[in-house]
Amino acid sequence: MAPLIYYMFMSSMMLMIFGEFQEFGAAYYHSAVNYTTLGYGDVIMSPSWKLLGPLEAADGSLMFGVSTAMIFTVILRLIQTRFADLRD
Repeated sequence: MAPLIYYMFMSSMMLMIFGEFQEFGAAYYHSAVNYTTLGYGDVIMSPSWKLLGPLEAADGSLMFGVSTAMIFTVILRLIQTRFADLRD
């Protein structure tokens, strides 16, 4: 979960550096809404940066899938290690 939050933080910092948002809270909110694919639409970017919204949403969907796969793999390995005698 920490890498997902880190990505939203870095995305919001990038939007602030490029001058799209003046406040960190608004930038982070926008990144979180896009990254989690909620898509409220209450914060709209300027036309020159509008393409970043769908790209961030697609990246968020993929990263949530990767995170789920990693968690599943860790749990599977823990179960296999814990119950090694049941494999044979």
